[in-house]
Amino acid sequence: MKENLISLGSIVRKEVVRIFRIWVQTLVPPVITMTLYFIIFGNFIGSQLRDIGGYDYMAFIAPGLIMMAIITNSYSNTVSSFFSTKFQRNIEELLVSPTPNWVIVLGYISGGMSRGLSVGILVAAVSLVFVRLPLHNLTFTLLFAVLTSFVFSLAGMINGIFAKKFDDISIIPTFVITPLTYLGGVFYSISLLPPFWQGVSKANPIIYMISGFRYGFLGITDINVWVGAAMLVLFSLLLFGANLFLLQRGTGIRT
Repeated sequence: MKENLISLGSIVRKEVVRIFRIWVQTLVPPVITMTLYFIIFGNFIGSQLRDIGGYDYMAFIAPGLIMMAIITNSYSNTVSSFFSTKFQRNIEELLVSPTPNWVIVLGYISGGMSRGLSVGILVAAVSLVFVRLPLHNLTFTLLFAVLTSFVFSLAGMINGIFAKKFDDISIIPTFVITPLTYLGGVFYSISLLPPFWQGVSKANPIIYMISGFRYGFLGITDINVWVGAAMLVLFSLLLFGANLFLLQRGTGIRT
């Protein structure tokens, strides 16, 4: 067990140090992007809209923008880091070592979680410049932030495992995650939609993450927060198991 902890600590340290060593590339751009969202959607567009759930539009979208930053950065960091390790053939050093697969998975997703949550904290700090954001329930806020970061870091690693070229690491974020995030209630409440489209929206798993996170801040939600938390736990277990299975088979790694 001691050897496993040393291995885990080494991978975690490598991943985290890389993030903060190139912070201008990993932390600054997403914060600037989210700041523009606050300015454009919050100030310019939000001033023309009515309150939602008793809160002005800026306060309503703030948790959604924070969660969007956590989702995109958790995913992108893990997929790019793991694929780079494959591309440089450094992964072979881990494969021939006695390091268990669960250590490799936890080590790499620690980087995604570190970046996702760090960017989320920075975006939350930026949001305070534009709006006074209340905190309704700290437990749910932390629960949904950590579990969502965990889930998308795991998903990013699966993408990294299957990716064969650098173009492959941008396909899922561009054509799957981004549309689902924009349709996940970041900028609107699904309660404003017709009943049919409310039902369709509930098939989007990201709506549960954003709504649960928003409940932690504002105390309002479009879904049952316990259902959202249970879904995140289920996704965590399934994706973690999938990563272990793929590493065990050597998918995308062994030739």
